[in-house]
Amino acid sequence: MRMIDRRSAILGTLAVGLSRSVEAQTPPPAQTGGRVPKLPDPTETIDLWPAGAPGAPTNLPVEVVEDRATGAGMTDRAVHGIARPRMVVFRPAKPNGSAILVMPGGGYVRIVVDREGYEIARWLADRGWTVFVLFYRLPGDGWAAGPDVALADAQRAMRLIRARAGSYGIKPDRVAAMGFSAGGHVCGDLATRFAQQTYTWIDAADRGSARPDVAALMYAVQSMTLPLAHPGSRTLLLGPSPTPALERAHSTASNVTSATPPCFLVHAEDDKSVAVDNTLAFRAAAIKAGVEVETHLFATGGHGFGLSRAVGKPAASWPMLFQEWSRAQGLG
Repeated sequence: MRMIDRRSAILGTLAVGLSRSVEAQTPPPAQTGGRVPKLPDPTETIDLWPAGAPGAPTNLPVEVVEDRATGAGMTDRAVHGIARPRMVVFRPAKPNGSAILVMPGGGYVRIVVDREGYEIARWLADRGWTVFVLFYRLPGDGWAAGPDVALADAQRAMRLIRARAGSYGIKPDRVAAMGFSAGGHVCGDLATRFAQQTYTWIDAADRGSARPDVAALMYAVQSMTLPLAHPGSRTLLLGPSPTPALERAHSTASNVTSATPPCFLVHAEDDKSVAVDNTLAFRAAAIKAGVEVETHLFATGGHGFGLSRAVGKPAASWPMLFQEWSRAQGLG
């Protein structure tokens, strides 16, 4: 009887330990108000920094979720004040061996949860991708890394995905990155500056590569030089009066090299927020560097169409175009 009791006690202790391990992960951005998403939110998350994000300001930002939906049955949330950067995981029913890190946009003032995060994550997971939606720190919140703070989170995220590839049924050489708008700038930064050390390594995962195997830049903020730059993103990233050298250092086209992974670019020519010339400049730099680049320009679509706002427009074809292109690259 004593042996059984001891075994029960050991199992109980293990269960508590596992429970605490799961609970230690910061949950996804909280639901707001009474609006319930049409589809259930994911619950699995991965904190990027076990001991807290480096270079924290004296007063940590407070995470706030905004409900921006304008119609019944819609879900359109955004979050700001990220103090615990993390990935929200979408596991597919039938993994295809490929993973993708999704970086939603939001002008570096917020992060769009649904339209540029969860919607495309569900679409990709339905097709076998293991998807990690990144809630990255925002540069205007006073972090010591300044304009490199979101890139540091993206680098760390890529390394954690590869370090845990076995537990997710993915292959470490089949990890893509996708970013929208300002998240497209984070993605472009990751694709071009993946090897730049933006933080002090903390564990074995950091010995892995942060280079995505392919990168998809969706109506992305690219340039930090006026008049091409998106003014709001530029100010939040670099401050009100950046030097020309600082602008160049954070303009993705200026950092393209032959080591930049193959890139998939999408933009609408009638985009009034982020000029299509951002994508054209990146494309020209990729071609000059000998980087494989696939470019899709749509006459209409505006800015921020993501998945749901492209329905009924030619731009709605972009996810399938990405799927076919990624397969040709050996992913998906």
